[in-house]
Amino acid sequence: MHAPLMNPQQNNPGQAKYAEARRVTIIGAVIDLILGVAKIAIGIVGHSQGLVADGIHSLSDLITDFLVLWAAKYGSIEADADHQYGHERIQTVATVFLGAALIVVALGIAIDAIDRLINPESLQTPARLTLLVAAISIVAKEWVYHYTMRVARRTRSALLKANAWHSRSDALSSGVVLVGILGAIAGLTYLDSVAAVIVAAMIIRVGWHLGWDSVQELIDTGLDKTRLEKMRRSMLAVEGVRDLHRLRTRRMGHQVIADVHVMVEPLISVSEGHRISEEVERVLEGELQDDTDITVHIDPEEDELGPPALLPLRGDIVPQLTSQWSELAEASIDHVVLHYLDRKVDVELHLNAQSGNDARALHRAIEQLRERYADDSRIGRINAVVSLP
Repeated sequence: MHAPLMNPQQNNPGQAKYAEARRVTIIGAVIDLILGVAKIAIGIVGHSQGLVADGIHSLSDLITDFLVLWAAKYGSIEADADHQYGHERIQTVATVFLGAALIVVALGIAIDAIDRLINPESLQTPARLTLLVAAISIVAKEWVYHYTMRVARRTRSALLKANAWHSRSDALSSGVVLVGILGAIAGLTYLDSVAAVIVAAMIIRVGWHLGWDSVQELIDTGLDKTRLEKMRRSMLAVEGVRDLHRLRTRRMGHQVIADVHVMVEPLISVSEGHRISEEVERVLEGELQDDTDITVHIDPEEDELGPPALLPLRGDIVPQLTSQWSELAEASIDHVVLHYLDRKVDVELHLNAQSGNDARALHRAIEQLRERYADDSRIGRINAVVSLP
């Protein structure tokens, strides 16, 4: 029996998202090319300077389409040795440039509109055919906007979202042209320029919003305070979590990267502490509702009071303890548990007592061991757990 063939994209979500981004962007690019050529040609024949300018705007969208394809391709590459968090910030950088492109285009529309307000005699009465081309452009670019935005939301791509708004800016500029043509035909030539300034302001706002959000991501701006507080409450509700601190977040493409220090009961086992960290990760993943990369650091006590003391490690403590104990009692040490708390090392001896061992003698030996370490500022409490045969 043969196993079913797997689609490579099923094993690489990044490539699947790139395939969707590539498809929607190519469709948009073909529409931009057709509309750009048509608007320039009909604008020249029909004496509409606005339609010619709008055609140039459509052709300029081809540049951003290629930028989106390039960024989506390389941004979807999986993590490697040199880029261990992946390449998604390629899309973030491209979104900054795309936001800037929207602002530049909007400024061009505004400057041209203001110039026409100052010099209305430069306007010509366009042919009625230009109305049809402008209307077709509005419908086509608005469809591209909605199609691209659906894919952007499904793949959580800020880059595709920016390109969707770029398409809508073209639809809006075509709307300005349509109003201008109607106004020119009716004799109200100023409507074209007034509408152009309003639309330019809207495009600048969108471009600034997209670019600024991406810049914030590049400088590792964390999530907003409301989301952080919600995350904090969810983590504190996890069984075994006593407190938390050093909660840090940042975005990278559609991912949220978070790390947090969680305080737990200091004497629990390492495996229980690890289980608590897994539960905290699970809760955070559900809370963020994004692709996440979460690191949970388990603390047995508050570690924000300053740098920890350089306490000795097991290899420095256990051999000396074993040697000291062998001089005091016959019961052997099964194993030693060390607790690094309050800037000292607490020692827990697990003793394997034999049937002939005297309990009072064991107690005296433990007290003598404590006396030997009484002047050692690094050693805290010394306790014993005796296993009877």
